[in-house]
Amino acid sequence: MRILFLGAGGVGGYFGGRLMEAGANVSFLVRPRRQAQLMENLLRVESPHGNIRLPAQTITKARKPYDLVVLACKAFDLDGAMETIQPAIGPETLILPLLNGLNHIDRLDAAFGAERVMGGLCHIPITMDPDGTIRHLSGIHRLIFGARSANQQPMVDRLAASFAGTSVEWSQSDSIMLDMWEKFFFLATLAASTCLMRGSVGDVNSLPGGTSFMNAMLDEATAVATASGYAPRGAVLERYRGEVTDAASTINASMARDVARGNRTEAEHIVGDIVRRGEEWGIASPLLGLGLLHLRVYERQLAAKAARSAT
Repeated sequence: MRILFLGAGGVGGYFGGRLMEAGANVSFLVRPRRQAQLMENLLRVESPHGNIRLPAQTITKARKPYDLVVLACKAFDLDGAMETIQPAIGPETLILPLLNGLNHIDRLDAAFGAERVMGGLCHIPITMDPDGTIRHLSGIHRLIFGARSANQQPMVDRLAASFAGTSVEWSQSDSIMLDMWEKFFFLATLAASTCLMRGSVGDVNSLPGGTSFMNAMLDEATAVATASGYAPRGAVLERYRGEVTDAASTINASMARDVARGNRTEAEHIVGDIVRRGEEWGIASPLLGLGLLHLRVYERQLAAKAARSAT
């Protein structure tokens, strides 16, 4: 099976690298600068589950179809990504997106057909150094994928066989859209809260009113998921509530780290999307909306700064 990863950053480089370790036929579609890094320094991953140092097959332009295309880009790069992978999509090619949120599913369905677009998500705290080294920040490296239609099941089985030889904590799901919704509503809560408060979950909960605030924001997101037909399972909701109300937690969203570094965020694709979905159902989400407003102000300031630098 020929697998193409769009992107060799944190997510793509890590999971693609683990497949390479297991002998899978993996290529990376990357920008020229990243290709030069990989040619000079190899694919390098520093991880509690074992480091990776491997030569990577790279291309800067797709010219032939692959069996599976894995999208591991930022949500705000999706439009360009869809155009870039077009030559890699053959009659039997399937697409596995590993983006945050849910908005990308509708867009990929419209561009390539729902029968081609599998469901997938990952949980992995990861970053990449300026020299291209991928740093896995904890022992968490979960990957879940599944079929959204019956025609996709053979590919799911083939991918499962490929990951069976890796150290990745992977699973195939018969309810992948519910799994994706459960990550989405939690991530929206975590991102909106820690970006708005500019602190970790523990920072918020250790102050008066903090736990009430976190519970209320989680309730807003839960209401949207439930109205959309994907009510979180009881054990999942209980676990997430415990995580967002933990006064000792040092966790914050990767989006909050992007804000701290002055980087673009996926605000519209995650927080904005859940607020819009709530509006469609007539569900008020004032706290999520406040988080979104805060992020929109940040994004406008960031764009203005970039415009000034360009003149």
